[in-house]
Amino acid sequence: MASKFRTTEISDPQFESDNLRFITVKTKHLNGRGDICTYIPPNIKSKADTPLLILLHGVYGNSWIWSQKGGAHHTANQLISDEKIKPMIIAMPSDGLWGDGSAYLPHNNLDFEKWIVEDVIDAVKENIAGVTDNSPVFISGLSMGGYGALRLGAKYPHLFKGFSGMSSITDLPQMKLFVEEDLEFYKQEDASNASVFKWMQKNKEQLPPFRFDCGVDDELIEYNRTLNKKLNQAGIKYIYEEFEGKHEWIYWQTHLKDTLLFFDGLL
Repeated sequence: MASKFRTTEISDPQFESDNLRFITVKTKHLNGRGDICTYIPPNIKSKADTPLLILLHGVYGNSWIWSQKGGAHHTANQLISDEKIKPMIIAMPSDGLWGDGSAYLPHNNLDFEKWIVEDVIDAVKENIAGVTDNSPVFISGLSMGGYGALRLGAKYPHLFKGFSGMSSITDLPQMKLFVEEDLEFYKQEDASNASVFKWMQKNKEQLPPFRFDCGVDDELIEYNRTLNKKLNQAGIKYIYEEFEGKHEWIYWQTHLKDTLLFFDGLL
């Protein structure tokens, strides 16, 4: 089968470590190359239809940050070893590396949204044995990545079996808390395209199971509480949790397991 990408580079197994593999593809959606760090459980033996989790980073981040600052692969590995979750492959893509963060939206003649919902899935299917058209796909992320996961999960309910946000930006204006780029750069032709809640409301009857959580000392806590209230009033089913913690890596290192256990429960 012909590749969907003009060029693909993948790491050589003899130099790989920690069950991580790296993929770079050239895509029209980025008008260039995009990077993906993948976690592949040991001894998975290329089992067909292996679940795939797309894990999105926050502002200032990149494809390596979930593994090298969040230890996501170690958390998953331990849960799999303890037989608390079934094996799943984790794809940790860059956001396209635009400015301080692309917000996983289409803007500036680039499509950071389709990079995630099309290219990342296709690149993993082409290069990682076991991920197929029948693999359940989940999406999650932290902060800006939580915004991406909640919005894309709600916008493309047919693509995902479940989605989850951690310490999430819940609407586009909150990007200004973190980035130096003007919000005008992120402007959508239809403003509702950037709204997490409006997509959840629009696709209310098709939404897969989803959850989100936030630390009680996080600067985004009130925004998460507002989304919780709006979803509750709209009669949309979901799970919302609050834990001790701030907007920092120790929180995401600790609570990624809640997302992984949630997704495993949907398999």
